[in-house]
Amino acid sequence: MTCAELLIRLLRDRYGVDTLFGIPGVHTVELYRGLEASGVRHVTPRHEQGAGFMADGYARATGRPGVCLIITGPGMTNIATAMGQALADSVPMLVISSVNRRDTLGRGQGRLHELESQRNLVAGVARFSHTLLDPDGLPEVLARAFAVFQGQRPGPVHIEIPIDLFDAPVSPPRKWNAPTIYPAAPDPDGLAQAAQWLRDAQRPLVLLGGGCVKAPAAARELVTRLDAPTATTINAKGLLGDAHPLDLGANTGLPAVRRLAHEADVILAIGTELGETDYDVVFDDGFVLTGRLIRIDLDAQQLVRNQALSLGLVGDAAQALQGLLEHFPSPLNKQGVARASTTRDALNLAQDPTLAPFVPLCDTLREVLPEAIWVGDSTAPVYAANHLLALPAPRHFFNASTGYGTLGYGLPAALGAQLGQPQLPVIALVGDGGVMFTLSELATAVEYRLPVVILLWHNHGYEEIRRYMDNHGVERLGVDIQAPDFITLASGFGCLATRVDSPSELARALESRPTDGPFLVEIDASAWMAWCHDNASSAKELS
Repeated sequence: MTCAELLIRLLRDRYGVDTLFGIPGVHTVELYRGLEASGVRHVTPRHEQGAGFMADGYARATGRPGVCLIITGPGMTNIATAMGQALADSVPMLVISSVNRRDTLGRGQGRLHELESQRNLVAGVARFSHTLLDPDGLPEVLARAFAVFQGQRPGPVHIEIPIDLFDAPVSPPRKWNAPTIYPAAPDPDGLAQAAQWLRDAQRPLVLLGGGCVKAPAAARELVTRLDAPTATTINAKGLLGDAHPLDLGANTGLPAVRRLAHEADVILAIGTELGETDYDVVFDDGFVLTGRLIRIDLDAQQLVRNQALSLGLVGDAAQALQGLLEHFPSPLNKQGVARASTTRDALNLAQDPTLAPFVPLCDTLREVLPEAIWVGDSTAPVYAANHLLALPAPRHFFNASTGYGTLGYGLPAALGAQLGQPQLPVIALVGDGGVMFTLSELATAVEYRLPVVILLWHNHGYEEIRRYMDNHGVERLGVDIQAPDFITLASGFGCLATRVDSPSELARALESRPTDGPFLVEIDASAWMAWCHDNASSAKELS
């Protein structure tokens, strides 16, 4: 058995990997020897950044690591942005790359795809990067990677293999079974202390992040027993279901929730970094906690970032939720439902002038595609859905407007989600500016017949940056960009496409969407806004 063959066998038989994302190159061709017969699906994107975003979407939708095969040099520089997004959102991703022969490493000889140090390049976007110098060390380094995914705060891991090792002979391991690794459990005494503070609290508040998505039932039961208003991050959307009376949604950046947070005397934050793009989307540092803050996180350093800590517990969010439940055999009475209801009334999201035009958009999509996974880029419908949308389960909504905030994420990540969850509809929410970063992946969607609905919000440029320039007195430059005819472009890829201007047109289009390939639906932002204005005026006159 060669090192390359062992790699594929280990991924398939030890770690259950069923899908690889990659673009073959002369430096990785040996990895493909026998891959077709292995039963592992290989998906070829049109750019390595697309491979990374697909792996990211696959991982978020399934909970399993996304795995990429990447060539030396330009392949690594191309995928680095996708790794940055995955790192920011703690998404498990394994990037396996080639690197030049061992005897040429670091010598600057101008070899094909030579990069002085790929490990230095990816150091800031990976949990760790390893150069395999001994082929017999492959099982151990793969075990380290999956230990990160299972036992600590996940994120991308990079393993580079010199091209002269791919066909090196190796001995297969004595056992093919993967080790069982459990993440650390929070300290029992710490949980007891946290429970006592929550029991004594008059105005408790719960903040749940993406680390909790493995345990939605425990999360719902705990907040019910605590009778505490609860805000979720964008990556935790759906954790409490779509109609929980204590749910405040992902609205901690809005004044009504900020007031509630400021008044809370005890705050329980589990599996959330309390970061800016979830809690301070207006970027004024206005999310301030004055009560006792209890934080539970797999990452000890994260406990002391962003807000003043009173009690910190290092451990797995799912185990923390279950452990706290044991301290509350019966529900408390903290007037939480009433406090949450008052806060939601004050939010009045459907009447917010910046969000109201997107209410019929979200309602139509929920009505026609109730089980869909929503995957978004940085675009106006996504910003609105972050606040408006309620979903019945986690892992059904994620986007690139948080954390790293890269453009071009939505389309390829949606393809990854569709590959991971083929039984569910998937919606890609993209803008005319951001989609141009990775529009070539439309070819991938057509080739693999992925029935993703691509909802393209066309506002003729970079609207958010336009608005930011206007608000700061900067003359517009570089934001009113030329867009292609997306319908013609989609047709050239072999993708069915249409334009709609109203919710009824959108509903009809979605009801007749194809099931054997992608479907691009373009919405002209100006026409949609005009329809919303006219219908809002008509409703007001009738009332």
